[in-house]
Amino acid sequence: MFSKKKVTGIALAVAVGFSSVVSAVPAMAVDEAKVLTIWADETRGPNLTRALGAVEAQKLGEWVSGYKVAVKTFSSFDALKTAVDNATAISGPDIIVGANDWVATGASNGKLAPITLTASVKKNFNPNSFLDLSYQGKLYGVPVDVNNVAMIYNTKLVKSAPKTFGEMVDLYKANKTSKGLKSGLCIAGGGMSWGGYSVFTALGASAYQMKNGAVDTKANPVDATAFGANVKKYLVDAKGKSNGFFPAVDTGCKDAFLAGKVPFAVIGNWEWKDYVAKGFSMSTMMPVPGIKAGTYGTAFGSVSGALLTTFAATNGNEAGAKQLLKAFFASKDGQYLYQRYEQRPPANKLAAAMSSAAQVGFGKSASLSSVPQIGAILNDATGGKSYWDASGALWTAVLVQGKDAKTEATKLNTIFKKNMLAGVKKL
Repeated sequence: MFSKKKVTGIALAVAVGFSSVVSAVPAMAVDEAKVLTIWADETRGPNLTRALGAVEAQKLGEWVSGYKVAVKTFSSFDALKTAVDNATAISGPDIIVGANDWVATGASNGKLAPITLTASVKKNFNPNSFLDLSYQGKLYGVPVDVNNVAMIYNTKLVKSAPKTFGEMVDLYKANKTSKGLKSGLCIAGGGMSWGGYSVFTALGASAYQMKNGAVDTKANPVDATAFGANVKKYLVDAKGKSNGFFPAVDTGCKDAFLAGKVPFAVIGNWEWKDYVAKGFSMSTMMPVPGIKAGTYGTAFGSVSGALLTTFAATNGNEAGAKQLLKAFFASKDGQYLYQRYEQRPPANKLAAAMSSAAQVGFGKSASLSSVPQIGAILNDATGGKSYWDASGALWTAVLVQGKDAKTEATKLNTIFKKNMLAGVKKL
């Protein structure tokens, strides 16, 4: 059972107590506390420590019978990834809180271990979340929270939610000079390839198409004709270069939006408090509208996962690590407790229902229009470049260099189709 101090913290926050969520684990005969080690990045680490408590302040068995839990924080997400790449059985952790697209590599190089979750646990998650954390039919972690973006707008510049992409462009053109706008729609969170995927897809391009919950290997990822026509109509001027509505880079977007010089911005679910602090309402949150009313660009709706390592078994901690994954990371109360500090949308649907308006808003935006982030395809470079390298370069080629959008999109389709066909073989 979660400790009384943890239960009390949640009771004060939401006026409900913790239910008992930890199954009984046979007591372990130990002379001193055994420690389960979690690795996490610069934000998740401190927030996990706040939720679990510092190891020196924990009681033995507070989270898992016979254990204490220690969180090691790295200076950045990249630093964590480097540490994971270099980890050995001697130095490695029992659990890694990391990206879903680490699963394919970690499973294939033997650093991640598969887990099995019961139907009663899995029913509280979107099935796509498990697809994100699976490799060759096996699950390697627990979905912790949803990683996604959503578009918000400045209500001082925009009277109501736009219904189409063209409506946003028209508003920008009508107010560009009088309002001193720097752009119309920009990417403030997640970068041009990840955060900007919803703009990419709204105009007719994608890394892969989904059908009935699976990758549609028969479909072309990029509709070059539609994409070329939409870019020409909405994003370029008479000279064939950017009309200023959509910048080819994300540099300066956040500051410009906060300063009231951009009407629409795509933001990440990890940074919404920055906008609320400046008076922006999260009630405007929505997906990027498509070309036709009622359609939307699809954003990546991926999850971060608490991933079981093979090091846990090597260190004799596998049973305890699995218990922590199921009892804390997969549970409604564990996810809610952690997300009180991390402030991302919980992957557990029951925890999500207890969350803040902004967290609920990001979840709603993801439910309206999102696609699983399939690392096995996105990271593949069979076509010559990975999705990450090729998609960002497209905007520079078309909006800055003035290259023909249809021609560039046709090249992308060839690259992405080869990556897709190679990537699905790894799933």
